[in-house]
Amino acid sequence: MTVELATRVLPADPATIETASACLEAGGLVAFPTETVYGLGADATQGEAVARLYAAKGRPAFNPLISHVTGLVAARKLARLDADAERLAQAFWPGPLTLVLPKQPDCPVSDLATAGLDSIALRVPAQRTARALLEAFGKPVVAPSANRSGHVSPTDAGHVLADLRGRIDLILDDGPCPVGVESTIVALLGEPTLLRPGGLPRGDIERVLVRPLRTPERAVDGDAPLAPGMLASHYAPRAKVRLNAERPHADEALLAFGPAPAFAGPVLNLSPNGDLVEAAAKLFSYLRRLDAAGVAAIAVMPVPNEGLGEAINDRLARAAAPKA
Repeated sequence: MTVELATRVLPADPATIETASACLEAGGLVAFPTETVYGLGADATQGEAVARLYAAKGRPAFNPLISHVTGLVAARKLARLDADAERLAQAFWPGPLTLVLPKQPDCPVSDLATAGLDSIALRVPAQRTARALLEAFGKPVVAPSANRSGHVSPTDAGHVLADLRGRIDLILDDGPCPVGVESTIVALLGEPTLLRPGGLPRGDIERVLVRPLRTPERAVDGDAPLAPGMLASHYAPRAKVRLNAERPHADEALLAFGPAPAFAGPVLNLSPNGDLVEAAAKLFSYLRRLDAAGVAAIAVMPVPNEGLGEAINDRLARAAAPKA
């Protein structure tokens, strides 16, 4: 059951930015303006805060989220930037450009925010309130568009309130967004690739790179996104995944949910109390940990297909799908 929140709308000023930073630290959800659209912010390092964000947007698919940071120094702590990435960052940050980069081994952003991938999407926004909030908070903030899933992206605080009243804690109002379309997304995981057109034209990027951006082929239907606006292969464990298992076999590991049967093999419980927010926050990291145990298969107990359970089951079904 979703608990309705008393959503506050506050004009952006130094005092309310501190209020918003404290809300994020406490695991709350804060909508704030960027130069592109209003974003729905959560602490990128808190898995449960990210899970609440997915729930607030409705019908989540656990797509990877963009982590917003203060600048290049902060970005280098989260991701590895090659020469192309450094050139693009120097030219267009802060601004409406998102770069998808290899994660640093000790990247503190939650696995749920990156959808279990080894890459991370990063942006440095230019809008004054966004920058002030990131500086005050001091950690990366995930911030997809502040609207219900499938609705039009919001470009002023009124749009956010109409969509998310009662579902989020706070909206910082700093007027309309000047760009009005989402950021351009470029992957730098090999040859520079345009994943999503947006507020920064392709030609501007290509002039800095001194070569054309690659355009990816359309991904196989049903694959999970590498970044917002694009589909690519998803994380799946090496071990075979067996769904809706009441009891594990002797050669399996157990991914439990709720009360679990006694079992001598490797066991991790997404939520002993049956909390879907807790389960969503732990899903990707627990799959990785059980896979690292070297078992042939992972037995997964049933998860209710409601609320965040729908997205959890979607990702589990992808992980269990036959591998090519």
